[in-house]
Amino acid sequence: MSKQNTVFKEGYNKCLGLLTSGAFLPSEAELGAKLGISRTTVRTILKTMAGVGLVELGNQGKKVLRNPRQKDYFPEDQTDSLAEIIERSFMKRILAGGAQPGMQINELELARDIGVGTSSVREFLIRFSRFGLIEKRKNSHWILKGFTRAFALELFEIREVFELKSAVAFTKLPEDHPAREKLDSLEVEHLALLREIDSRYTEFSELDERFHRLIHSASRNRFVDDFYDVIAIVFHYHYQWNKLHAQQRNTRALEEHLAYIEALRSRDLAKVNKACRAHLKSARETLLQSIMPGDDDQGHYI
Repeated sequence: MSKQNTVFKEGYNKCLGLLTSGAFLPSEAELGAKLGISRTTVRTILKTMAGVGLVELGNQGKKVLRNPRQKDYFPEDQTDSLAEIIERSFMKRILAGGAQPGMQINELELARDIGVGTSSVREFLIRFSRFGLIEKRKNSHWILKGFTRAFALELFEIREVFELKSAVAFTKLPEDHPAREKLDSLEVEHLALLREIDSRYTEFSELDERFHRLIHSASRNRFVDDFYDVIAIVFHYHYQWNKLHAQQRNTRALEEHLAYIEALRSRDLAKVNKACRAHLKSARETLLQSIMPGDDDQGHYI
């Protein structure tokens, strides 16, 4: 599914929540601001709604013809939050540029590429800038500052605390919890990727991100969730920065994930602790191999 299609579906579902039979919708600009999406996406949503008899697009305005029903909504598993869409696109953009210090990021171009409003992209970048990895410049431009060895090691300490706590919380989820079903689906994806690792090893970083994000979600801690953006970009996307022995490294990580999944399913805290720590140890080693050797304070970057 393309990111534009995902943005459309999430925006469509949000727009359904604004519909009241007999009322008139605001302008495209106002709708875009409310929904955090571009006017182009708003127009596509309105045309689609008109096509199914939800709204009437006439000279007098956009009149709502009926209240939405459950079947009008796209399923939840077909939509991502805007934050997730923006984060994923942001990471892909800096990776495409080699993730080099000094790289420029234009929020207008990023918003246009994704199909969302610039305010949504700006909010994400401002939140991300708190960690000192990007810096605001004039005219909607941002600069990537790079990731020092010292920064990465400090971050790793926090990641370890968060992940161990989240893994324990995951073992306490009831059997019918949606996260457990997602874990089963991720296991299937891991096995499929492992079978075709020779040709698909570059797909690991995205799977890695989703796997660890699922574990962290069990903590139900807003600070863990908020901090996860920077954890993801450093610890999961660095698999794409260091190309040396990538297939071998990703194969090992997949096998560690599968052992981790088995431990989480067992609810055995000793097994979970062992599997989690073993994988984090490998992740730390991989991270350090991705960083240029040298004095931590002299600007050597990942």
